[in-house]
Amino acid sequence: MNIDISEEAGVRYLHFGSSWVQGAMRIARPFALELDYTREMMVPLLLRDADWPRHVLQIGLGAASVTKFLYRYRPQTRITVAEIEPRVTAAARQFFKLPDDEQRIDIRYGDGADFVIESKQHFDLILVDGFDADAHTGRLDTLPFYLDCRARLADDGLLCVNLLSRRKDFRHSVARLEEAFEGHAIAFPSCDSGNAIALGTLDATAGPTLDELKLAAKNLKQETGLNLLPTLTRLAQSRHLAGGALRL
Repeated sequence: MNIDISEEAGVRYLHFGSSWVQGAMRIARPFALELDYTREMMVPLLLRDADWPRHVLQIGLGAASVTKFLYRYRPQTRITVAEIEPRVTAAARQFFKLPDDEQRIDIRYGDGADFVIESKQHFDLILVDGFDADAHTGRLDTLPFYLDCRARLADDGLLCVNLLSRRKDFRHSVARLEEAFEGHAIAFPSCDSGNAIALGTLDATAGPTLDELKLAAKNLKQETGLNLLPTLTRLAQSRHLAGGALRL
């Protein structure tokens, strides 16, 4: 796999041997989330208290965008990263300012699906964003993998997956998530980039209301600069907020 770096208009991009963007960083704001889908992968922060998550599993490092965001704005969080290619980590450190802090960022090398099977830990949040140069996910979009993730979640844990909504099997991906989580899974309306973020949980308690989500989004924006209010506007137009509360 080739690892290439490009820059345009103050933004640095990561590629795996093709024009397909695997990650990005605005050079002047290295801890900000540049790509729409990486911002939406932080929606789980609106669903829990400010001291959550304590332990995150991230499958697929890429340009380390969400890693750095959580590292900066959730100082209580420990992040375990499962990354199959050591050169991706080297590129993230050299070109994308990935912090070298083994106490809070623990990078394990190998297949993310194997890591989930073999791990004995439980995680508050599992983030899945693993693609090869051809945008294939391999085992990371299968029912066995989602069931394995479910087994590794804490009681109030959340699985957050980046799906490519332009792919014809997108609905099948959501169906696999729903089966793995006994119906407690949703996919947000896709963003302009063609990505859609899906969530799964076994926590069957009632979700927050739209007003509560908006308040949490305003607090997050004030704290971090990340604006998720447009995402909530799109979510409000979907069936997932029917009755005024988020239904997972």
